[in-house]
Amino acid sequence: MSAHSNYRELFDTAKRGGAKDWLPHLKIAAIEQFEAVGFPTTRDEDWHFTSVTPIAERTFRPARSSGTTLTAEDIARFTYGQEDWHLLVFVNGRYEPALSSFATLDAEVQVMTFGEALKEAPELLAERLGTLAPAQQAFTALNTAFMADGVVIHVPKGVALEAPIHILYVTDAQASGASLHPRTLVIAERSAQATLIETFTTLGGGAYFTNHVAEVVVGDNARVDHYKVQREGAEAFHVGTTQATQGRDSIYHAFTFTTGAQLSRTNVYSKLLGTNAEVRLNGLYSLEEAQHADNQTFVEHIAPACSSREVYKGILDGSSHGVFNGKVYVDPQAQQTDGKQTNHTLLIGDAARVDTKPQLEIFADDVKCTHGATVGRLDELAQFYMKSRGIGAERTRALLTYAFAAEVLELIELEPLKLALEGLLFERFIPPEPV
Repeated sequence: MSAHSNYRELFDTAKRGGAKDWLPHLKIAAIEQFEAVGFPTTRDEDWHFTSVTPIAERTFRPARSSGTTLTAEDIARFTYGQEDWHLLVFVNGRYEPALSSFATLDAEVQVMTFGEALKEAPELLAERLGTLAPAQQAFTALNTAFMADGVVIHVPKGVALEAPIHILYVTDAQASGASLHPRTLVIAERSAQATLIETFTTLGGGAYFTNHVAEVVVGDNARVDHYKVQREGAEAFHVGTTQATQGRDSIYHAFTFTTGAQLSRTNVYSKLLGTNAEVRLNGLYSLEEAQHADNQTFVEHIAPACSSREVYKGILDGSSHGVFNGKVYVDPQAQQTDGKQTNHTLLIGDAARVDTKPQLEIFADDVKCTHGATVGRLDELAQFYMKSRGIGAERTRALLTYAFAAEVLELIELEPLKLALEGLLFERFIPPEPV
């Protein structure tokens, strides 16, 4: 049997709900779309440098909920030491209220699991779910067909959330051979503000597949800061897609941090639909051994006088492979667009390689758009200088690598998260001082 028919069989076994309910219809349409398009191949332009054969050649069964033995102490190292943040913990794709905690929320703010939203705000879910990220692509279709849990965040107009919302997706040994399809829906209405952190990590081994989709609505004059930390297991597979739409005078800031999974792909897309909107898409990926990470961004300037900024950096060790494809589209109506995109890659391993392709499609004449990419190794003059000051070769290499990474981390405005990620990189690159 093909992988497509295997997933269809799993879907037919698992689907629930009445025939007249909107959600089953949405799921059925998604699985049919997945069957129609199939998994992408390297013949597809957007997947030319990333083969998903390791995912497509096997069937990952949807994770089953069988309870968890994890404790607050087990997940403490993934919470960045912030007890005053709102924390929602999912273990093997299922919400664990005993491990979650909430600070004081405004009475009008809704932070719900997928199941709670179906009961408490079904109209909101029916109106928004699947509209920003329609099930056209294979992985988005697969997520829509199999989504079982996730988070819905609704911030009403004029409300600014003081505490960030941290969604922690963690797996244990029970996730081996399973697939997880979490869904995130964020709606920030006019003049609302929210900060969201999504962390993907593991406390177990084995191969599993995380397929995540996030839909983010940023209303007029609203702001959403969205951070994604991907620290999956060494044998894991990860595909994540974020689709945002922005209204007039809005700000959307997305930062992607990638160090995990043997094969990962992260898509971040934003549509600037309102005048004077601003989007910032930044990221850092640090790979070793034979890891493969693909980062794709797509900014659509639809309205005039909008700005976009992108800075992505990659550090590739061993025989790892990094991919970056950043595309900026400027509509004929999007005059006075201001866009800038850069990608810098540091090759440490002798067998490491990168494929980078910044793209601009401009159909307006009054614009300021630039893009650029650099690929190189550590500066020999800087290494010589540090060695001449008595710093050993290994520590010199580590310090210069850390400095290269720390520059993009400075773009993170959430100080506790920035310090935590700097600490992770520091431990990874800086060897301990000899005793």
